[in-house]
Amino acid sequence: MQTSPRLRLPRLLTLGTDSRLARGYLALFALSIPVMLLFPESPFAMAPVLLTAPLSLFAMVLPFGPGTEGGGAAEALATGFWVGWVLLSALVNAAALGALSGKPVARGPRALLAPAVDNWLARGYCALVAAALGVFLYAVLLSPDPGFAAIWPLIAAAPFSFVAVPLSLPAEYSGIPGLGTLVFTVAVGLAGLVNAVLIGRLAHRMRGARR
Repeated sequence: MQTSPRLRLPRLLTLGTDSRLARGYLALFALSIPVMLLFPESPFAMAPVLLTAPLSLFAMVLPFGPGTEGGGAAEALATGFWVGWVLLSALVNAAALGALSGKPVARGPRALLAPAVDNWLARGYCALVAAALGVFLYAVLLSPDPGFAAIWPLIAAAPFSFVAVPLSLPAEYSGIPGLGTLVFTVAVGLAGLVNAVLIGRLAHRMRGARR
């Protein structure tokens, strides 16, 4: 059964509000907004963006956003786009969490991980994470100056990918060459896999697939 494009937003709204898990996530996101406004200079100011990752972080590659040069209408338009994108990212994340509810999760590793590879949306996301990791590994292993190459896989597999940083630091200073890079790569890959499973389950629910 295929879902028409005009019905996708209502289905997102339904999936994003019809379970306790999804509603709890939206409540946490709503709470992060006043926190960001009240403490704009603190690390908590990033809470709305981190809670809506990875979609919200993709807007970072755009050449405009809050604080766009020129002021006036240009800055208002850029800020409005950013706010709308973050809200849409929150809805998509809530819908992905809602897709986990209402149906029993299949048992067994193969059945559990199947949504990460059995649809084009999840496979495309996996390809994006793999490409980001490829850029990172090239920069670290072959480039004389890796710079900030790690930011791309972190963004692609956020928010779970941020765990890779504290996990890889002890390995980086363990004295074993390449161990830190290996731990970081594996951790980001697993974070991307978790996201891919969520994306895949959301894709199935959005098109009304019977599972």
